[in-house]
Amino acid sequence: MLEKLKQEVLDANKMLPEYKLVTFTWGNVSGIDRQSGLVVIKPSGVPYETMTRDDLVVLDLDGNIVEGHLNPSSDAPTHLEIYKAFKNIGGVVHTHSNWATCWAQSCRDIPAYGTTHADFFYGSVPCTRPLTKQEVESAYEKETGKVIVETFNTRGIDPEAITGVVVNKHGPFSWGKDAAEAVHNAVVLEAVSNMAYHTELINHGCTPIENYLLKKHYLRKHGPNSYYGQK
Repeated sequence: MLEKLKQEVLDANKMLPEYKLVTFTWGNVSGIDRQSGLVVIKPSGVPYETMTRDDLVVLDLDGNIVEGHLNPSSDAPTHLEIYKAFKNIGGVVHTHSNWATCWAQSCRDIPAYGTTHADFFYGSVPCTRPLTKQEVESAYEKETGKVIVETFNTRGIDPEAITGVVVNKHGPFSWGKDAAEAVHNAVVLEAVSNMAYHTELINHGCTPIENYLLKKHYLRKHGPNSYYGQK
């Protein structure tokens, strides 16, 4: 079942240690088949180096196991809430990468200070509000997904223009058109998190990138008249 998607998700999970986004098994990637509404996700706690395609778990959007002999990632309910709300994405990744997690633990948005950020994110990467005690104790992972969606809805952020978030006191989530692109965006998120920290360290009074420059850099890569790269 979904063998092509399983291979894509397996390959994407194995990219996490390759790009130094995880320590031990602190991260997970999933992918969705929109036609069937089924999600393939990493099994909980299984090392990336030994994981095989047969270890991956297939879930429906209600979290029921459709195929697989292992427990799915404990973050699966978060992934499912993101898929249900952001209809045009095909892959989700969660890590505890160092720099993005520092911003999450600091409870701060990651400001867009320069064109490197603007090439990939059309504005600051948001930090969610804290989860309440009731949310944590009732359905923690599901509520984590819901607060991500709430953040984008209440702030009017397009999840296809800003493909990542830092969850308050927790860590980053990223997404993309497929599992590989989700990991790509997680790598970029970690890079701009590092740059933003050091920008503030060098200049305590630094200000975000001018909106006209942000717009130019983002749209030249992602806009309807984009001209970056080869056609």
